[in-house]
Amino acid sequence: MATLVVSDLHLGVHSGGDVVRDPAQRARLLAALPGVDRLVLLGDLLELRHGPVRDALAVAREPLSEIGAALDPGAEVILLAGNHDHDLIDPWLERRGRRAVPPPLSVTGAPDFRRGEPLAAVAGWLGAERVRIAYPGVWLRDDVFATHGHYLDVHLAIPSIERLATGVMRRIVALGPDGPTSVDDYEAILTPIYAWIRALAERTPPERGGHLHTGSTRGWAALTGDGAGLRRRLVAGGYPVAIAALNRAGLGPLRRELSGPALMRAGLRGVEETLARTGVDAPQVIFGHTHRAGPLPEDDPRDWRTVTGGRLYNTGNWVHEPGFLGRDPSRSPYRPGFAVRVGASGPPELVNLLDG
Repeated sequence: MATLVVSDLHLGVHSGGDVVRDPAQRARLLAALPGVDRLVLLGDLLELRHGPVRDALAVAREPLSEIGAALDPGAEVILLAGNHDHDLIDPWLERRGRRAVPPPLSVTGAPDFRRGEPLAAVAGWLGAERVRIAYPGVWLRDDVFATHGHYLDVHLAIPSIERLATGVMRRIVALGPDGPTSVDDYEAILTPIYAWIRALAERTPPERGGHLHTGSTRGWAALTGDGAGLRRRLVAGGYPVAIAALNRAGLGPLRRELSGPALMRAGLRGVEETLARTGVDAPQVIFGHTHRAGPLPEDDPRDWRTVTGGRLYNTGNWVHEPGFLGRDPSRSPYRPGFAVRVGASGPPELVNLLDG
């Protein structure tokens, strides 16, 4: 079975950098679909943090309809939610909660949807009869597990906004010193954060919506970008002090190192930790979320292995984000267009469908 895994399309992003919105660039993805038996959309398909759901759906309708039409008859689509489109499965989670005490959430849950819900619209454009929903992960082969990867934010050593929010929520939820040990634990920490962000996006005027989501990018550029402006020096100079204060407040552990390699390794170790805590023992794991594709030829293969010998693969993203592309965008691990091919056997293959 030929499987193509694509993640982080972020259709509806406020900047317009969601490249699949552009018919010319979308054509490269569509051209890769004939002959694919299974398309896995590995989360953050929609950008639901930049404005009302209706805006993202309006952008997504044409691209998703064309993707559905480009697939061969009988091809399957597996759709997973991420942190930016977690709202797609919220109705399912709420329905579970209305019953008597629901069973524990599984690492391979099968959410459903009802007519009129956003997920129903997405499935309809792709071809509802071919769509299967999975969350938070899915086995693609006996030895290949795939998940969006947003649970890693709970363990990230880099102080992103969501990482700091998870530190607060861990104390509120009071999971104890061992932290989360199940899917339910991770959802208890993260779902309230996502709900707050979604409520803010739904009620913020569109002309201000983009400013809600550029803070991390601006901060990253200030700390790691080129040049030595006064503002950058002031922010970077106060950074070690801020990290020490956050650790003392019990929101860590956070580290002072802030660089491209440090961010990559923090994400890899974070996903490794979530796999161990949720009981996923897979020889090969595909995830997205961090937007940093890999492993690439210049990467150290040891970084992309777990302590048990498993191999990690990141699908990258499909958003043009100049702040992350560096001096040579054509070689950046954050450039858009990456995907992972999975065959009937052998290791997954990382490719870029937009290169060249």
